[in-house]
Amino acid sequence: MKVARIMAVALGLIAAVGVHGKDRQKTNFNSGWEYLEQAAPTVREANEANGWEDVVLPHTWNAEDVMDQIPGYRRDASWYRKSFKIEKLADSRYFLNFESSNIVTEVYVNGKKAGGHIGGYLSFEVELTDYLTEGDNQIAVRVDNGYDRQIIPSQKSDFFIYGGINRDVWLVQTATSRIRGLKISTPVVSKQSAKTEIEVQADGKVQDATMRVRVYDPLAKLVFEKQQSAVNQRLSFELSKPKLWHVDRPQLYTVKVELLQNGKVIDQAQDRVGYRWFEFKQNGPFYLNGERLLLRGTHRHEESAGVGAAMSNEMHRKDMAMIKEMGANFVRLGHYPQDPEVYKACDELGILVWDELPWCRGGVGDEVWKDNTRNLLTEMIQQNYNHPSIVFWSLGNEIYWLPDFEGGDDEAAINAFLSELNDLAHQLDPSRMTSIRKYYAGADIVDVFSPSIWSGWYSGTYKGYQNALEKSLKKYDHFLHMEYGGSSFYGRHTENPITGDGEISTGDWEEPINQVEYKNIANEGDWSENYIVDLFDWYLKITETHESFAGSAQWAFKDFGTPLRPENDIPYLNEKGLADRAGNPKDAFYVFKSYWGTEPFAYIESHTWTERSGPEGKSKNLCVFSNGKEVELILNGQSQGKKKKDINQYPASGLNWDIDFREGVNTLEAIVYDGRKIVAKDSMEVNYSFEQAGSPDELVLSASILPNGNYLVTAKAIDTNGLQCLDYQDRAYFQCLAGGTLIKNQGTPTGSEVINMANGKAAIEVKPDAKTGKLVMAVYNQNFKGTYLEVDLGVTSP
Repeated sequence: MKVARIMAVALGLIAAVGVHGKDRQKTNFNSGWEYLEQAAPTVREANEANGWEDVVLPHTWNAEDVMDQIPGYRRDASWYRKSFKIEKLADSRYFLNFESSNIVTEVYVNGKKAGGHIGGYLSFEVELTDYLTEGDNQIAVRVDNGYDRQIIPSQKSDFFIYGGINRDVWLVQTATSRIRGLKISTPVVSKQSAKTEIEVQADGKVQDATMRVRVYDPLAKLVFEKQQSAVNQRLSFELSKPKLWHVDRPQLYTVKVELLQNGKVIDQAQDRVGYRWFEFKQNGPFYLNGERLLLRGTHRHEESAGVGAAMSNEMHRKDMAMIKEMGANFVRLGHYPQDPEVYKACDELGILVWDELPWCRGGVGDEVWKDNTRNLLTEMIQQNYNHPSIVFWSLGNEIYWLPDFEGGDDEAAINAFLSELNDLAHQLDPSRMTSIRKYYAGADIVDVFSPSIWSGWYSGTYKGYQNALEKSLKKYDHFLHMEYGGSSFYGRHTENPITGDGEISTGDWEEPINQVEYKNIANEGDWSENYIVDLFDWYLKITETHESFAGSAQWAFKDFGTPLRPENDIPYLNEKGLADRAGNPKDAFYVFKSYWGTEPFAYIESHTWTERSGPEGKSKNLCVFSNGKEVELILNGQSQGKKKKDINQYPASGLNWDIDFREGVNTLEAIVYDGRKIVAKDSMEVNYSFEQAGSPDELVLSASILPNGNYLVTAKAIDTNGLQCLDYQDRAYFQCLAGGTLIKNQGTPTGSEVINMANGKAAIEVKPDAKTGKLVMAVYNQNFKGTYLEVDLGVTSP
């Protein structure tokens, strides 16, 4: 199917507008929908089909099948429908506002096609007015995420393309004349003054209308007011000594615009603006409001355990708050525009944004593909234009890889189209910089470039990172380092992690294209939390003390699903997150927080490493990650001494101790001091054995009740002496034979029926069946043909 052009009005200058007025009603339209998982070609056939089920938006039909054990995931069309009443149609217009649906959408009103949209991840609206009747009405929406090479992102991208109405939907009622969009520019900003330009886009009969603009400062004080007769004419004004937007002080002004006819307000729109300016020094650092700012960043994919991409606003907020908690001031939204709530949170929390067009792999396409891609870039910039947090418009990622069209990897053709997009971006928004990652032939086309540097993972060792950084600083005018890190399996630890001293040394600069040809940690390493903690600790030691570095963004904040990694510890899960797919922090999260965080804390490495072993009399080095000035470590009630934090020292900025565990249970406590004042504490227990476990002899199952009433069923690999085999990492396969339901397809350490063991242990959550008296569980793997567990639920079967 060849598709082109936007079939509905893309929201254009709407740009995150909150709109209210006497004659305007904006109603959340998420509830009361039905869903049909059939690709019926017409609305009539869909309505006649059986199998409709009740759903609440946001919704994706891929919430769990991306993480199940059946290869592939559903890529097809489905239908949504909703019935509602309209009491009176006269003198009103009606619109349906979709914050996103993936990927191709058709909207029908009372059986007639009213509009639609090509492409996911962006908002669009469909006017319903001419299709509605007074009384009962029906909306039917066909959404298709099937294979279509004409629409970015490429099907070969390293993430799932979720299908469904995966963000909020709103029903908007307006007067016959309305404000359609609001664009706020701040072309000149300084500490002394700030110029503001406001463009209002109105439609309907606005010839006799007037426009009134009010601007309020962050304390809600009116600082500007003007009324003018020309509605669609640009209005500009200047503020003296503006309160500047900064990552540490994200001050936001509110702009309110009213549309009046005969002195009566018939519509109004409002949005917020932040006054800031930035500069990127050539071959040097980044400046915000005239002061150097080291960009301390991470990446975010829009998905979470159990819901996939259909996240609630509360879930989006939680992610962004956690990113800010660890001290980040920068996020790359990879590899597509994200929910409006994310940009709103970044504005409010003080997080700078690299916003990215979903041109991810696939090369360049034909004219239909180009038309769709231009439209999506235009929509991204127009819709997100007003957000002060956004500083970079990224035009893509790895765009030359794995072409979808014959000749799609032709460098001249890619450069020509990339240049066109770069010009379009600057035309739409002259105030921000363009960027791209890992397309070397286009490094000089965009304003900001990121090569692919994965020292210590896909190439070389992590101690070669400084060499890679210095080379890139000299080579690229405006260099930011997007993507670094590696995979770590939640709860996996080793007493002897690989170091950064040269075990694998295939080069320390840019990532080789063919990973199969080179030895690297990604293929040869143990994927332990210990290794990745050491890697991040080294990287941050380098970047935090570098005078000319602009900044970087670690890949990625949370584990996320991908169709390209079926053999990972949790199948189809990219495990490079600082947190698991449900948002539970790994050890690496606290490494970043120790360098960047502001709230005093301590974290003993590691709370998921409670079973350890080693020879009697051999000391172990233990790290405490903290942002405190001084930390004391106490082992079994005895102080091991105080140490002062020094980021020039490694590991853990000098907060590490050589200690001697005793056999059995050991208690650890870390105390953080600011002078004589205790400002934070952390504690944990470690069960330590002087005896090394032998080869696994059996898998043993046990069960414990969780606070939610479910059971956690744990499998442990045990040797002939009953010791847990801490080095055992083979795959475990869980099955519930009776009395319950597995909490599975979550892509989490306790929500996956197939999972590799971590330190000889794996677990899964099980929901018991209250009508049965017994839960029967089994675990299998290649070496052990089956272990069974019966749990008395204390319930008598009827």
